[in-house]
Amino acid sequence: MTRFLTATTAIGLCMTGAAQAQTASEVLKTYSDIAEANYEDSLAAARDLDQAITALIDAPSAETMQAARAAWLEARVPYQQTEVFRFGNPIVDDWEGKVNAWPLDEGLIDYVDGAYGGPSDENQLAALNVIANPTFTLSGEEIDARQITPDLLENTLHEVDGIEANVATGYHAIEFLLWGQDLNGHGDGAGNRPWTDYAQGAECTNGNCDRRAQYLEAATDLLISDLEWITAQWADDGAARANLMADEEAGLTAILTGMGSLSYGETAGERMRLGLMLKDPEEEHSCFADNTHNDHYYNGVGIRSVYLGSYTRTDGTMVSGPSVSDLVAASHPDLDMEMKVRLAEAVLALGRIKTAAEAGFAYDQMLERGNEGGEALIMGGVDGLINQTRSIERVVTALDLGGIAIEGSDSLDNPSAVFQ
Repeated sequence: MTRFLTATTAIGLCMTGAAQAQTASEVLKTYSDIAEANYEDSLAAARDLDQAITALIDAPSAETMQAARAAWLEARVPYQQTEVFRFGNPIVDDWEGKVNAWPLDEGLIDYVDGAYGGPSDENQLAALNVIANPTFTLSGEEIDARQITPDLLENTLHEVDGIEANVATGYHAIEFLLWGQDLNGHGDGAGNRPWTDYAQGAECTNGNCDRRAQYLEAATDLLISDLEWITAQWADDGAARANLMADEEAGLTAILTGMGSLSYGETAGERMRLGLMLKDPEEEHSCFADNTHNDHYYNGVGIRSVYLGSYTRTDGTMVSGPSVSDLVAASHPDLDMEMKVRLAEAVLALGRIKTAAEAGFAYDQMLERGNEGGEALIMGGVDGLINQTRSIERVVTALDLGGIAIEGSDSLDNPSAVFQ
């Protein structure tokens, strides 16, 4: 669902056309520089994850499993901040589903608990278990999966039959292979896949340890190549940068569309309010690792970084420059201050969820029916994101950008439809 906003007042920026154009161009450059740096950090973290996964495969143990999980968690920090580049940039939108698609029917990939069930009318492949089956049939065609390769995952399995839940690649497939299912419901604890699922010989648990390692390695290799590709799109000669810089008004519209859509429909709606309405821990963005609190928090940080034109890299250095904030402050300083306050309030509310989760109050516990404290925390984040979206809408009007389309969610726009 898309929520349409049309500017009703042409206000302008109270500066000459030439100065306005030059400033807009500088803002677009800052945004592109931040995107490039943010994806570079995501790529570097994915390479660290690859090293940890190689160590797990080469020498399976409780220690190497824990190190691989820690590397996955670290890799999510920069990546979640990149999601603000979605929605407004077609190159990112067309690519993103390869690396961050969710939720997934994990039975497509590996063994699952008996209560998970089998094929359904919605997805006949929900329990295919590629790891256990070196050959299988898809749409009447015999598939040779004796070697689990990046090509098999990307071009044969991912979203096979056009079903979005058939996620075979990306962060969440890797997450499942490291943690396994979270069978705790609303109780304490994440997934607890044993390290012996990667052991060799008699120590191997749940069978097919060699193929499970193949899948994990292939998925990680593919994640790296996908991140290499998107990073290159934001380099000085990259297509995403060129597209953004080609039309200054369209570029600014892309920036604010990404901020508003991630804030409103995606995070506040589909990732937070919907899960709270359904009271379903399966609606967590990172349900296997219980990392959803960080997913939401770093989405908020990414939105704030883009507006302020300032990104803190993984190594602590900063990428900064002329910003949307500067454009707004030039003619509407009060609105700029309002926007900064709303961004700070949203990050603070999401930070409260993060702090509570790190203190032992897990996100899936917050979702439990009747848990008033958990609902208050989540709704605090939802309200903060909605409020900042309202300010983003006012920024669009102030900059006289015409109409933009902000992604919506039934959970926010038509709650009764959620239960139909």
